[in-house]
Amino acid sequence: MYSRILVANDGSSGALKALEAAIRLAKRHRAELHMITVEELPRFAASIDEVDEEQAEADHRFAPVLAAARAQAKRARVKLETHVVAGHVLPAIVELLRTRRIDLLVVGFMGHSQLYERIIGSATDRLVRLAPCSILVVK
Repeated sequence: MYSRILVANDGSSGALKALEAAIRLAKRHRAELHMITVEELPRFAASIDEVDEEQAEADHRFAPVLAAARAQAKRARVKLETHVVAGHVLPAIVELLRTRRIDLLVVGFMGHSQLYERIIGSATDRLVRLAPCSILVVK
């Protein structure tokens, strides 16, 4: 049913649950498994040095997330292709979905207050509207 699965992983507890589900699905469907981690850039960087500094910090911060995900996939005998992308989360994920022709996006649920949801909205809601494929939200 699915030939290419993408899981978004920022190291949060919801993302870890999504990774577990994505690994199971990839194994069951014999699908390619991709994982995206987005090094989010500052909205209004003061200088190119600030962007470089943020990227260096993100590389260090996400190294354990990448290592743990690779180890988990290896234990399950699932090949995992990781993508560390600098940018803003939503456009970065949607771009990778399109360029890799992903069939299924797996994301973790991160609950917020009703006030937050009304004012800010949720990334998951925006992904549902923007993604060119099916989405599985794991709680």
